[in-house]
Amino acid sequence: MSHQIKEPGFFMAEDLNNFITRKWQPYSEHKERSVELGVFLFLIVPSLVFSFFAIRQGRLSFLLVSIATILRDLSLLGLILFFIWRNHEPITAIGWTARNVWKETSIGIALFIPLFFTASVLESTLHKAGLSAPSTPLPALVSERGITEFVLAFLMVIVVAVVEETIFRGYLMLRIKEVTSSPAAAVLLSAVIFSLGHGYEGTASVVTIGIMGAFFALIYQWRRSLTAPVVMHFLQDFIGIVLIPFLKQIHFFH
Repeated sequence: MSHQIKEPGFFMAEDLNNFITRKWQPYSEHKERSVELGVFLFLIVPSLVFSFFAIRQGRLSFLLVSIATILRDLSLLGLILFFIWRNHEPITAIGWTARNVWKETSIGIALFIPLFFTASVLESTLHKAGLSAPSTPLPALVSERGITEFVLAFLMVIVVAVVEETIFRGYLMLRIKEVTSSPAAAVLLSAVIFSLGHGYEGTASVVTIGIMGAFFALIYQWRRSLTAPVVMHFLQDFIGIVLIPFLKQIHFFH
């Protein structure tokens, strides 16, 4: 059996190349994740900030707002899934797992009850303290709807709960932790960015939603699954966007 003998210089060059690859690969991956996070924030943060200036939303029809919201969120979800696929990461990296789904759903329902009442009291207290309320009613709360609009509203709250938790808890927390090496920074920054998109609801709601976002983030860190935060997010939006308008429309509330 013959063996191919290579000159010593070849081995030295190969070893040096392998050493450089091993040494710089973690740095390269960290830089790539940082750039990816920067690009994603550049795409979403400006539009979120503009929500503070959206004073004419009451003139938009519910149909237009709901369809635009669904399409926007699905496009952002597609972008995140592309990032995860490109980086050869499992879907569990952003919190999607089938583990203990019913248990996680039950936890989400149980935790939502105290969260809902606490958030309501907090927002009312902030209003009394002088923080602003929305200057114009949201179309989701004031528009008359038929069966089609209510079905669309239900579909919208499902999409929003799934996509926003995937964005703000799953993806952003993953990348912020990778870039900063700080779970606390991931909780805080993801909650702040999450709250920015609700500027049209007034500063009291922005603060309340930011605190809710931090709570969702802590639940996600505890459970390592998005199921409970998605359930809590869905219930919050369902009450405000579907249930209360429906009860008002059938004159349950006067």
